Amino acid sequence: MIKKIFNSATSSHISVVWVVVILCVYTFTGCSRYGVGVPLDSFNSPELGTKSGSEITVASGTTWFTEGDYENFMLTGQALTQPNAEAALLFHTNGNSGYEVTFRNGEIDGTRKSGSLAAVRNLYRSLAEDGQWFDFEIAVRGNNISVAINDTEVVCYTEPENPYRTEEYSNRLLSNGSIALRGIQGEVAFRNMLITRLKEDVRNECDTMPVIDEQKDAVIRLQQRNFPVIDYHIHLKGGLTKEMAHAMSMNYGINYGVAPNAGEGGVGRMLADDKEVYEYYEEVKDMPFLRGVQGEGRKWTMTFSQEALGVFDYLFTDAMTIVDDKGRLSRIYRPEEVFYDGITKEQYMDHLVDQTVKIFTNEPADIYVNPTFLPNDMAGDYKKYWTDARINRVFDVLVKYDIALEINARYKLPSFDIIRKAKERGIKFTFGTNNENADFGRLEYSLEAVEQCGLTVEDMWFPSMSVRRSRPVVIYNKF
Repeated sequence: MIKKIFNSATSSHISVVWVVVILCVYTFTGCSRYGVGVPLDSFNSPELGTKSGSEITVASGTTWFTEGDYENFMLTGQALTQPNAEAALLFHTNGNSGYEVTFRNGEIDGTRKSGSLAAVRNLYRSLAEDGQWFDFEIAVRGNNISVAINDTEVVCYTEPENPYRTEEYSNRLLSNGSIALRGIQGEVAFRNMLITRLKEDVRNECDTMPVIDEQKDAVIRLQQRNFPVIDYHIHLKGGLTKEMAHAMSMNYGINYGVAPNAGEGGVGRMLADDKEVYEYYEEVKDMPFLRGVQGEGRKWTMTFSQEALGVFDYLFTDAMTIVDDKGRLSRIYRPEEVFYDGITKEQYMDHLVDQTVKIFTNEPADIYVNPTFLPNDMAGDYKKYWTDARINRVFDVLVKYDIALEINARYKLPSFDIIRKAKERGIKFTFGTNNENADFGRLEYSLEAVEQCGLTVEDMWFPSMSVRRSRPVVIYNKF
């Protein structure tokens, strides 16, 4: 065919025909090089010109484009962040379109962390550290985008047929385009980037979860607002494994905080002493979850050291286990352990508030979880028992010790009215479930509270705000 074209061409057209032929051959050859890694080592910046080499540092306000147009691909490399520095790797982009993967490390403070598929799957704990090179992998296979940091998958997102996007992020969609590096703050370095084209029909075999209907999904709406969606209160129990929690978290777009119980009397994974605390920490330190621990029962403050519990990102407890008016340890979520013994329910309620105040005055917790929980035979009169005077006594303690108030999705507590009053007092909030099993929803009540109570990012608590390590441990209960 080429010979026929050549012979039929006039001399004036020979050079043009050869250009076309060479371009066709080059295009065919390039498109067929599937499965072959090619270094990304040539960069062009509208601001700074061109650079070549296996390593490049991206500064704030600059964008570097690489050569080539890509659709399905796997990109690997290494990155190095400095404290408070942030950059983004863009793909399927013309500079304004496509997706962005965030590169930012540091403490859990509500900012997006490395591996985030920005504004679509935001992450709030990083698996990498500032000042150390770390590995990353980004893959696009059909409608699926996966991101891994240091060999741990942190994003597995499948773009649905009808994705939800605000006007600001209307171009954040799959198509094809360039790879680019954009500096946002400080300096971030990248090196040894290698890209491999993947065939059109390639699929991510690990993408086994149902595709989310984003038109009905509340989580993606908060992601688009860069409002952190973190469930700090997940337990591995009732059939929920670490692997299941990992897959669910990536699919739902909810960051999970996985926490065992430290103490006695709870359900699920229990830690009995400092040795078990450190052993558990080694198990989970490299997993893609926030690391929490729950003080269970009322003896935990004299069972564990501050140093041991301090290795976790946060610590929480509740007032569902109290010492009743007769000195008995009572788990008020179990009707058979709730005794009135001649006192009225109003008197019992006053004692429950006394115990709640005592717990959070003396136990160095970050978060009051399962808040305002009442025994079964009192819960129907929730508004009657949680008077302004009683709730203000609890609020006083939370304010004094910078303790956050959980908005609990399982029990739908506290009421929206109490949440609004807590917001007026300047109390910070967290979301939590306290799941019974592996089927525990998607924080529906917590996310509804955001809208109904007018919560903003400034109302939310993050582990960087923790003051528990500076609080003395008081042995206040005598058993």
